[in-house]
Order: sequence, then C-alpha cells, then structure tokens
Amino acid sequence: MTEVTRAHVGQRMSQIVTHGDTIYLAGQVGNPGDSVADQTKTCIERVETLLAEAGSDATRILQCVIWMADMADFAEMNAVWDAWVPEGHAPARACGEAKLATPEYKVEFIVIAAKG
Repeated sequence: MTEVTRAHVGQRMSQIVTHGDTIYLAGQVGNPGDSVADQTKTCIERVETLLAEAGSDATRILQCVIWMADMADFAEMNAVWDAWVPEGHAPARACGEAKLATPEYKVEFIVIAAKG
C-alpha cells in the first residue's frame, strides 16, 4: 500500500499531501488587498516553498488550476505567470473565475506536482 503523508495539517486542510511520488498542495493565495500581480507573486512564492519542502520544484509541476475573482485580471496574472514558469516545463493548466474565500483574494493556485 502506498503511504499518504501530510504536512502543515490543520483541522480543515493540509498544506501538502503526498501519495507515492505525487504531491498535492492546498490552494495558495496572496495577501488580501494586494494587486493581482502581487497576489500572483505571493502564490508562486508559497508554491515554491511548499514544493521544496516536499522534495520538488517548479519544473516538476504536473498541473495548476488557477481561480480568479475576475477574469478581467487574466492578462495581469499571466504576465507574472509567464515570467515565472520554467521554459519547457509548462504544466497542464486551467484557469477560471470563481468567488474566492474572501473578496480581498483575487487569485488562487492549486498545484499537483511530481517528487524529484
């Protein structure tokens, strides 16, 4: 049986769940009230930190689902994303509009990655 491990476990969620060689991250958000670009940068920083802790990095991201409070901000978010995603390692990605946990959140990243 493949082991499931969890890190940064709270009552509602774990920030990292690993099953075999696959890493699942909880949704990562930026600082409430920041611009879309700044929230995107913060999401990326948090994803990088959690992936490093789990034994991975941005080149090993398999999928990223991005929720945005307003698709009118799509280009602003993509400018930060495009500057960050490692060349030749773009993951499968989906992006949609949704109400986030609070109106101050503008973007949320949900990441699945491989260890290694």
